Formats: sequence, C-alpha cells, structure tokens
Amino acid sequence: MNSSDSSALALSVLIGTVFSGVGSVWMAWFFVQAVLAKYTQHLLSLAAGALLATAFLHLLPEAFESTANPRNLFATLLAGILFFFLLDKAELWHHGHEHHHEHGHDHDHSHTHSNTDPISGGWAVLFGDSLHCFGDGVLVAAAFTANFHVGLVASLAVWTHEVPHHMGDLVVLRSSSTNPKSAVIKLSLAGAVTVIGGLVGLFLLVGHESALPYLLALASSSYIYVSLADLIPQLQKRLTAKETLAQLIWLATGMLMVVLTSQLG
Repeated sequence: MNSSDSSALALSVLIGTVFSGVGSVWMAWFFVQAVLAKYTQHLLSLAAGALLATAFLHLLPEAFESTANPRNLFATLLAGILFFFLLDKAELWHHGHEHHHEHGHDHDHSHTHSNTDPISGGWAVLFGDSLHCFGDGVLVAAAFTANFHVGLVASLAVWTHEVPHHMGDLVVLRSSSTNPKSAVIKLSLAGAVTVIGGLVGLFLLVGHESALPYLLALASSSYIYVSLADLIPQLQKRLTAKETLAQLIWLATGMLMVVLTSQLG
C-alpha cells in the first residue's frame, strides 16, 4: 500500500470513528434531552434494558465468536463484575466518609448509599464505554482495511447500535453530576476513544486480535453490573399493575432497540 492509499485509509478510519463514537453520543443526548424531563423513570427502565441487551446480545456473543477460550472469557466477565463491585465499595466508603465528617454521626447511612450509587455507576459506565469504544474503533479500522464500503457500513452499524445504549449511559451520568452538561462531555470523551481504537487498529491490528474478546467481556461486565446494581434497584418500588406493566414495556423496548439496531451490522 502506497502512502496515498495509507493516508486515504487513515482519513476514512478517522471520519468513520468520529461519526460512530462521538456522533452517537450527541444523537443520544438529543433524544434524552427531548424526553428526560417528562419520562425519567421510564428512561431508567429503557436504560437497563438497553445495557443488558448490549452486554448479552451484542458484546458477549461477539467475544465468544472468537477463538478465545470460553472459560477464560467467563473468568474475565466474573473478574470484571467483582472489580466494579469493589469500585462501588470504594466510592461508597469515600463519599460516605466525607459525608460522615460533614454532617456528624447521626445522619442515615442509607441516604448516603442512595446518593452515591449513581456516582459509582457513572465511573463504571465511563470505564466500560471506553473499552467498548476502543473495541469498536479497532473493528471499524479492520472493516475499512478490508474494503472502503464495508468500512462505511460498519461505521453506520456502530453508530446505530451505540445510540440506544448511550442513552442509558447518559441517564446514569446525569444522576451522578450536579452539572447535566458534564454528562455529555464525559461521554463524548469516552466516545472519542473510538478514534484512538481506530488509529491503533490501523497499526497494531495484525497479531493483536486475541486481546479484543477480553476487552469486550470486561466491557460487558460493567454494563451488567450497572444495570443490576444501580438501575434496576431504582425500579424496585411498590407500584400499581399499570405502572409495573409500563416498566416492563420500557425495559423490553430498550432491549428491542439494541436487537433491531444490531441487525443492521
């Protein structure tokens, strides 16, 4: 490949990864802004469904389609869940310790726990999303390397898949910050890791494909933990049958969005 072809390939990967990584965050932000104020609880259900479906129907199948040892992938998934549990504990201890000194010994610890849950979930989302975006970047680079048109389709597929689960990410991040705009900034930076993955993939893809399944498994562990430990507990309230049905519908909608957009790839 001559220098002209190399430059064109690098430019294609750059544009494709910016579109799929950062562009999907901005589109998700647009959708969240349009509905968040009125349907916060519904979006929590939507987020949980989208994140769980992303992990179980997209990331993990992609990881297990590789030649990696399934036992090692499951071990990575388990270690990741344990890591985010410990991260959660560390965040709870840190913020609970500060809260204890600021307000004395009589303050209810359960109140501290409810306030700090979204903070730890936010860190897990950013970490997992960065890993996932890096992997997406490598995959987009590989597609462009194979064929320009395949690269375009791959970029579009990543973009459409990322929008629904970035909506879930934004719900978690907005609840962990007093400045709502910081959520889209943080997630845009995580989305920009797609560009890094794409550029790294151009130079290091050959001979390093074996690491990608483990990154996907680790990213899956973050989404599973955030969904089960942070989002779903907020939905466990005494509700009417109609309200419970609405939760299930929005949960299923989040899963369906991921299933439908994944088919485009």
